[in-house]
Amino acid sequence: MKDFRNFNSNVQSAEVSTGSLAKTFMANVFTYMAGAMAITGIIAYAFGTSSELLSYLINPETGGMSIFGYVVMFAPLLMVFGMSMAFNKLSSFVLLMLFIVFSVLMGMSMSFIFLAYTGSSIAATFGITAGTFATMAVLGYTTDTDLTKFGGILYMALIGIIIASVVNIFMGSETMEFIISIAGVLIFTGLTAYDVQKLKRIGSGVEYEGQESSNKLAIMGALTLYLDFINLFLFLLRFMGDRK
Repeated sequence: MKDFRNFNSNVQSAEVSTGSLAKTFMANVFTYMAGAMAITGIIAYAFGTSSELLSYLINPETGGMSIFGYVVMFAPLLMVFGMSMAFNKLSSFVLLMLFIVFSVLMGMSMSFIFLAYTGSSIAATFGITAGTFATMAVLGYTTDTDLTKFGGILYMALIGIIIASVVNIFMGSETMEFIISIAGVLIFTGLTAYDVQKLKRIGSGVEYEGQESSNKLAIMGALTLYLDFINLFLFLLRFMGDRK
């Protein structure tokens, strides 16, 4: 009986320890994400409301994108792939510095929305995005339902809307754009819950990874949720934003 009680006590202690690790890990993830979002927001507003700064991205004479503007548009995507592929080789410090640079470049890239949409509609859409993201994040963290199978479906659907978006560049169909926007909102709403649950599970086992690996995983987790938020925001803005 005594051994059984000791066993139960050890199991409970392990569960408490695991839960604490997951909470600490997720707190780090959201801290990194919030910091990156703040950097992006400040940079986007600064460039989007300053004709002088925008002149670095758009050629004032032709009205077209400058060379630096094209770099800003495509560099973040390349950085995501680079950070993912070099994850094992990079230190947590280097990974964090890259995440900060990524956030700055994304801010510059996001500044273009101020040219297309009114400031009030951007602010309103951001608020709706934040509320939706927070709700799904809490759901993903607290639910006992395994969302793994839904993750696979959502990622396949994501590939589908990427292909549809490329096709629609040539078709120019407003109806298809509307459908893609709705699908994008649904996909990234679901991915938010899925990714949070996945990160919670990762956080439960970080004690076996070591502090350095734990920090790196937290940074990459923050990048994942950051991308979920940004994409959800952009898809919502497509049909909720008031164009100028």
